[in-house]
Amino acid sequence: MTGMGSAALALLGAYLALFFLGSAINAREAHRPVWLFRHATGGDRLAALGFRAAFALALLGSLAWRLMPSMGDLDPLRSFQNPVWIGLAGLLMASLGAMLAFAAQMSMAASWRIGVAEGATGALVTGGLFGFSRNPVFVGQLMLLLGTALAVPSIPTIFGILLFAGSALVQVRSEERELRRTLGPAYDTYCQSVPRWIGIRERSLQ
Repeated sequence: MTGMGSAALALLGAYLALFFLGSAINAREAHRPVWLFRHATGGDRLAALGFRAAFALALLGSLAWRLMPSMGDLDPLRSFQNPVWIGLAGLLMASLGAMLAFAAQMSMAASWRIGVAEGATGALVTGGLFGFSRNPVFVGQLMLLLGTALAVPSIPTIFGILLFAGSALVQVRSEERELRRTLGPAYDTYCQSVPRWIGIRERSLQ
């Protein structure tokens, strides 16, 4: 594993630690639990498992190949001689993604939730990063995983990206249904102004 790869994995581990710390801080501000995945069923439950598996694969997949070299030898990406510039680009992308995801999470404060549950919606956040994307945390996390895969190419890291993307699509659809049900026209106006993933604000929010 290259130095860039080791740095990317260390960054991923640090981000996950900050994610849990930030969630604890947000829960204290909200005066209620923010982990809602325990209430998840059906597709939401699968999405919850997918998120966990995605980060586990990204963080532990390459390390597992070092502990099981015979299995790692079957991974064609593991033997790929990654140019230094690709590893550096991956590390920079992962760093930017981690900062974006954590900044967006903390800006939600008491509105931060992990998962969807009826009646557990926080106040709508529309400022800052949420003026460019309705889901900046997911955008940042995807950048983090993509950057990690560039710095540490392996089948587990690639599979982790696919799992995360699929889980995010399911989760976002579920969140949108609940937000629309709870917030009504205010959320519709926000959706008309700000794209689901990334873009430029189209019109002022009323």
